[in-house]
Amino acid sequence: MPRFAANLTMLFNEVPFLDRFERAARAGFDAVEFLFPYAFPVAEIKARLDTHGLKLVLHNLPAGDWDAGERGIACHPDRVTEFRAGVGKAIEYATALGVPQLNCLAGKAPAGVDDATLRATFVDNLKYAAAELKKAGLKLLVEPINTYDIPGFWLNRTAQAIAILDEVGADNAFVQYDVYHAQRMEGEIAATLEKQLARIAHVQIADNPGRHEPGTGELNWSFLFAHLDRIGYRGWIGWEYKPATTTEAGLGWRQAFAH
Repeated sequence: MPRFAANLTMLFNEVPFLDRFERAARAGFDAVEFLFPYAFPVAEIKARLDTHGLKLVLHNLPAGDWDAGERGIACHPDRVTEFRAGVGKAIEYATALGVPQLNCLAGKAPAGVDDATLRATFVDNLKYAAAELKKAGLKLLVEPINTYDIPGFWLNRTAQAIAILDEVGADNAFVQYDVYHAQRMEGEIAATLEKQLARIAHVQIADNPGRHEPGTGELNWSFLFAHLDRIGYRGWIGWEYKPATTTEAGLGWRQAFAH
């Protein structure tokens, strides 16, 4: 049986963020993930996790001004100081919350900067982040994101992410493989998971089209979950989808596919 984590950024989002922990526990989850904790005191989040018996398995490094449309700054050559300060802040939260891994969003390619500079900046920032996270016993993840939903996102294919990680050369750096993003950009989900299993530390899921719960789109989830078991994936699977109606109304897919 796969190990599932509820993504509290996208699920139960009809209630305030701190109330989603209780909803997740009531729905039967024992683990959660979300994009960012930084708008809340770490003690508030820790109290919710402890009260409801939940494990936090993932959050992201700070990613610039999210509300203004930024989606990461790790490839931005003029934001290196800000990025590295964010690494320290993320480690503080992760250490207090017991998070084993942090995801780094590359960001959208800024106008007027050549690709070689973007790559060099991203690699250097990842080398720094991986070294700092290793001191704290944490994994660093990078996530390819499709350019249909986020035009201009610089890291957008699995092979690109693997090549970047090869250049970084850190033994605590891995891919966060989001099935939805990968399906939109490249397909070949099962083959890629099997080929790159050793490089993948976290999987996230949503169906396509629509980014709704499994069973609403084109992917064969019974096959994919069985495939993950067969190839020996032992990480968490984050439910990072937009419920077609309410989160609870859509939970039946787990019994239908993931058994």
